[in-house]
Formats: sequence, C-alpha cells, structure tokens
Amino acid sequence: MATSKQTYKVCFCFRRKFKLIVAETPIEIKTLFETYSENGFMNVDHLHRFLIEYQNEDKATKEDAQAIIDTFKHLNIFQRKGLHLDAFFRYLFGDINPPLSSTLGVHQDMTAPLSHYFIYTGHNSYLTGNQLSSDCSDVPIIKALQRGVRVIELDMWPNSAKDDIDILHGRTLTTPVTLIKCLRSIKEYAFTASPYPVVITLEDHLTPDLQAKVAEMVTETFGDMLFTPGPECLKEFPSPDSLQKRVLISTKPPKEYLESKSIKEKGSVSQKGNDPAEEEAWGKEVPDPKLKIEADDKTDPNVEEDSEDEEDQDDGDRKQTTEPKYKSLIAIHAGKPKGGLEEALKVDPNKVRRLSLSEPALEKAAITHGTDIVRFTQRNILRVYPKGTRFNSSNYNPHIGWMHGAQMVAFNMQGYGRSLWLMHGMFTSNGGCGYVKKPDFLLNGKANEVFDPTASLPVKKILKVKVYMGEGWYLDFQHTHFDAYSPPDFYARVGIAGVPADTLMKKTKTVEDNWAPVWDEEFEFPLTVPELALLRVEVHEYDMSEKDDFGGQTCLPLSELRPGIRAVPLYSRKGEKYKCVKVLMRFEFVTV
Repeated sequence: MATSKQTYKVCFCFRRKFKLIVAETPIEIKTLFETYSENGFMNVDHLHRFLIEYQNEDKATKEDAQAIIDTFKHLNIFQRKGLHLDAFFRYLFGDINPPLSSTLGVHQDMTAPLSHYFIYTGHNSYLTGNQLSSDCSDVPIIKALQRGVRVIELDMWPNSAKDDIDILHGRTLTTPVTLIKCLRSIKEYAFTASPYPVVITLEDHLTPDLQAKVAEMVTETFGDMLFTPGPECLKEFPSPDSLQKRVLISTKPPKEYLESKSIKEKGSVSQKGNDPAEEEAWGKEVPDPKLKIEADDKTDPNVEEDSEDEEDQDDGDRKQTTEPKYKSLIAIHAGKPKGGLEEALKVDPNKVRRLSLSEPALEKAAITHGTDIVRFTQRNILRVYPKGTRFNSSNYNPHIGWMHGAQMVAFNMQGYGRSLWLMHGMFTSNGGCGYVKKPDFLLNGKANEVFDPTASLPVKKILKVKVYMGEGWYLDFQHTHFDAYSPPDFYARVGIAGVPADTLMKKTKTVEDNWAPVWDEEFEFPLTVPELALLRVEVHEYDMSEKDDFGGQTCLPLSELRPGIRAVPLYSRKGEKYKCVKVLMRFEFVTV
C-alpha cells in the first residue's frame, strides 16, 4: 500500500491540472496533538497517554506506543524526539489504526451448544450467478469457505443416467456439478479460514439406492472428520469447540423419491431479474422489517409462500423409506412437523432439531409468534432462506432472523448488495471464525423473560460518530472513473443496521471537486439493542445527470468497534477490500 506521503504527492501533481485543494490535517486533530505533545513532538510517554485516555486502549503499553513511532523510521519524516503533527496524522489515518482490533481473534465462549450462536450460512452454495440459468460449480463453495462461511447447502438430484448424484438448482436451467467434486472441495477448504465445524445442509431429491451412494461418498470423503451421532436426534447440540475440524450433515430423514418434471425449454423459465447488475451499482437499500411485513400482507400470500426447500413440503401419506447408512449420517435432523407453525415451534426437552422457514414465512410468523420463535431458537436451530422469487440471487434483511435468534440466516453469497454487506459485517466479529455468540437476552430460558422483538425498549447507548475525511480513491480508481473532466464530488452515508427502532441512515454534505474530501460532520445514533447493531459506512460520488457512482462501503459490528479516532478501510460492492481507500472517523459510546 502507498504511504500517506505518496498519496499527497500524487494529489499535488493532480492539483496543478484540476486546481484541486489537498486536504490538510483536521483542526480537531491539530488540537489533540497540541494537548498530547510538547514543543511540537509527541514522545513515547505522550503517545501512551493518548492511547489510554483518548483512544480508550486501556491495555496499551509504552512498548505499543514505541512500536507505532518505530513504523515511521523508514520515512524522511522520522524524528528521534517522537512524532510531529504530520506523522501523528499519518498514524491515525494508517493501516495500524483500524476500527476493529487486529489481535482480538476468537474471544467469545465457544463451549456452548451450537444453538447459542449465529452461524455464517450460505444458500444454494454451488451457484455461480442467478437462480435460473447460471452454472453450478465448486468454485463458489471454495470462495465461501475461504471467507469463513460455515454452512454449505447442496441440492442433490439424480443425474441424467440416474446412476450418480448431481448438484443443481432443481426445475431450472442451471448446469450441474457432481456431488463428489463438491464434497472433495469442502474437505480441502473447510478449515482454511476457521477451525470450527462446517455444516452441510442437503436438500434431498434422491431414490434410496442413490441415498446409499451418498452415504458411501460422504463417509469415504470425510472419514474421521465426519461427526455422526447415529440415527436418533441429539438431546442437545454439541459446542463449536468440541466440534473443531469436524463436518456435520443436516437434512430431513429420507423419504420416497418422486421424480419431478424438469424444465427443458429455456423459454418456459422466467428470466425476470436474473442479472444482479440490474440493481443500482451498490445494491438496493435494505428494507425495514416492519415495512416489509406490511407490504407482504397486501400481496397475494400464495405468491410469497412458494417453497423451493423440500423440507417445507408436506409428504402427505406417502410411504416413507429409510436408507439406514444415509440416515445415520444426519447429525442435525431437519423437518417441519405436521400441524402448522405452533406445532413446528414446540420445544421438545428430549431432543433438538432444525426448522427451515422461508424469508416471508418468518416475517409473517414474527407478527403473531415472535416470542415463540425466540424460545424455539434457545435450544433448536432455525434456518431462514430467501424467497423463491429472488431469481437474481439477491438477499433480504438478515436482522429479521437475528433478532428472533435464528442461527442460520442463509444468504446467496454471490448476490452482491447491501444485505450481503451486513452479513459480511456481522461475521467479521469473533475473529471471523464463522460463529458469533448470540446476546444473552436471546438465550434466557426463563418462561416470563423471553425477549420480545416487537417490544418498545429504552435506549441503552448512544453512538456518536464524527466523519472527518476520506482518501485513497485517486490511487485505487482510474482518474476518469467518476468524472472525465474534474475531480469527484463525494458524500458519505453513515448509519445503523439493527432492530427496526435502531435502524437509521444519515448523510454528509457533498464535497465538490476533491479526491480527498473533508466532511467534518458529527452524527448521533440512539441504540435500544446495541448487541445486534452494525455500523454502516458508504461513500458515493454525486452525479447530476445519472445515478450516483459507488465509492466504497463497510459494515462493522458495534460489539467490537473501538472508540476513538480510527482509519476505516472501505470495500468494493463485492466485498473486496480496496488497497488505499479509507475514511477517518471518530467513535464514542455514551451509556444512557
């Protein structure tokens, strides 16, 4: 990455052509430097005091302060007396001052049952693009595992010769990939990003003889890595810690295969919305759960309730068949009991299971059964998956699942947009291991104290956010990317994603013609459930004649956000970190 000195040198050269005014150190930071320095220099003692008193780094040592000063030894600005103002500003705006700790790692209790964690979950993990006609491949599975995703979904269908198993999105034009290829890739990449267990959720459309073949493939591929508790349901889920480097299978116990009519003509499949690029450059805004539910209630419920997940389809009186070896592989039993939602949400003290609900089904169930869902997820696992009409692999607001305790909020990892940014942000916490401990209020087992997601709660904390300035676009983007004839006009959007009462976005002024915009604006966000809140940051370039251009984004878990002045790196629409683009911000938490 280029140093700040290189950044300003490039901007200076650019100024002569476009009359760009290069940003200076913000006044507030100059004042801070004067407070914590002496005779124009900040020595080790001064910097150590600044880290503790202003940055709230209680555990910072003088050795830490010296290490910061030493990072400038290779630069011409280094002074033996300590940091001068320019070096201090560069430290604050540098990679060594991130908003989340780079050394915190996995710090949450990992010895509780799996049901006590939010789990990084993929949906149709084998798809490379849209839900109707894209290729199926092990490549998106590998990418998901490398990012830290812990739940991989595979849809199993007989191949054309009915003697092997293909993975594809059934009744569509997606091209298949073999099951064995997917399993081998999962084995190879399962624990590259995290040692904690990987769950494979299987959607089963197979005959008993092919189920037996699956059992053989899974057993031979994973060997001792496979966790197999036997054919009976577990009485309680094991912990992530006890399942390190293990693979678990989750599916509904086998049923008789019914051959389904496949779609053979491309014209018979609706192609509506199958291109994610049809959305705005940065994805559509994440809908408010309350507004979303109201909108769904006005539509035909039959349209939204179509289930692409076989677990939600009633078997009726069809004869059940059981392939013993296949059934014995199932560690997390799935299925929706007969008798409607109330029956499905009953908690059995003698066994645990997994229930799957579609996105609209959860939204509607939350209206009348919100506390029942929370109570169910204290022991059991709830998986939420996108509605079947999301042909373009888009996603939904994950907080509708999280605030009800849903562990597996399943997302299309190839469906770029704001919803997926929230998912990425949530699972940067706890060392990026793919498991995030649910807040205590979602785990409280007392009958009269179950968390009610619809209740009006008091404000617990206020987050104060100061947006100073941004830099790095000149180095990461083509110089004509935003405007062919002048520097860009940047503005920032800052806000909270969380429960409906906390969700709010605010916007800075637009700074015209500047590659290093200085906004210098402060915002306050009252928080009723800070434990589930994410900080959203976006930068856009104002365009008078067309849609505003995307300039970067990030989502940060408030539970691990470091107070003080921080350099916040931004990411692309696909979640890839830019080399240089950052926003300088200050964070302060006030307990109410």
